[in-house]
Amino acid sequence: MTPSTPDMSLVLEEVSVRYARAAREHPAVRRVSLRLQAGQIGVLIGPSGCGKTSLLRAVAGLERLDEGRIELGGQPLSDARTGTHVAPEARRIGMVFQDYALFPHLSVADNIAFGLAGLPRGERSARVQQMLELVGLAHAARRAPHQLSGGQQQRVALARALAPQPHLLLLDEPFSSLDVDLRERLAHDVRQILKAHGTAALVVTHDQQEAFAMGDVIGVMNRGQLEQWDDAYALYHRPATRFVAQFIGHGVFAPAQIVACAHGPCVHTPVGELDDPQGCPPPSAFPQGNCDVLLRADDIVHDDESPVKARIERKSFRGSEFLYTLRLESGEEVLAHVPSHHDHHVGEWIGIRAQVDHVVVFDRPPAPPAQAPVA
Repeated sequence: MTPSTPDMSLVLEEVSVRYARAAREHPAVRRVSLRLQAGQIGVLIGPSGCGKTSLLRAVAGLERLDEGRIELGGQPLSDARTGTHVAPEARRIGMVFQDYALFPHLSVADNIAFGLAGLPRGERSARVQQMLELVGLAHAARRAPHQLSGGQQQRVALARALAPQPHLLLLDEPFSSLDVDLRERLAHDVRQILKAHGTAALVVTHDQQEAFAMGDVIGVMNRGQLEQWDDAYALYHRPATRFVAQFIGHGVFAPAQIVACAHGPCVHTPVGELDDPQGCPPPSAFPQGNCDVLLRADDIVHDDESPVKARIERKSFRGSEFLYTLRLESGEEVLAHVPSHHDHHVGEWIGIRAQVDHVVVFDRPPAPPAQAPVA
């Protein structure tokens, strides 16, 4: 009877990390819980200083936990309550850094073989060849790292990390030193390599396109907290918090009011009435039904026949489209993606209409206190 394959899921429960014991009110990571299934690719994204790299270091064992628990494959790696802390080198976790950290005096093949010293020579050679073929560099086995492009060097670093067959791979800003076009292409390539190898990975990046290209599940972090752990579609169309809504994609909040319509709740907005049978809350969910509605740039459609008009304040050419910043007659600002053959001038008034599939509303923040006049 063949033994069942163990579940190598990564589980974090209420994980907190603090660098200064005296500053306990400002932890780098605050009670983060998540689960990464075996074979999944998870991505952590957020602004600088949000705690994503600190969380990655805690998973690697480079930081001790102040609270919470981390386990991999059902085995505890860190547990603040019991004092458990498995050393980084004993966790069967591979790491890929943004600077590659390749040995310049070793060939590509020898770099990959570096972590395989415990294997017999024949097994080691076979494993290296397997990794070279996996990352598409079999032709470059005897080259030195400096003879490769940046993207190829990153593939070598990936192959070296995968060679010892880790249970989990951690990648910290792996493409940040590469140019923009290469980053997105390599993100897709790395995803294919990880999926072909069957290794789960947790990636830290600041680039949303990288996150969308790589991640099965994406975590948005803010001030040490995990605001949402979900797939890219849900983050964009069903953000759980106002921060996620602002951070992911292009969009603005517009003042709105939820009212009872004949077919159910609907939302009155400066760009017209919106309804969403599944997502629109009842008017009682907000004081007097007043709220803010999220309007993405792809929710606003250019339509010269529409009675709603907006003035073009700014425009940004994106190749196949413009990103227009528009000012409504009522004063509110919205964004719109418009095909680039609709090349209107800044200051021009155009017709727009809302085409919203997912109504996303949040509490309206309190108005800032009025400042006393200066004497």
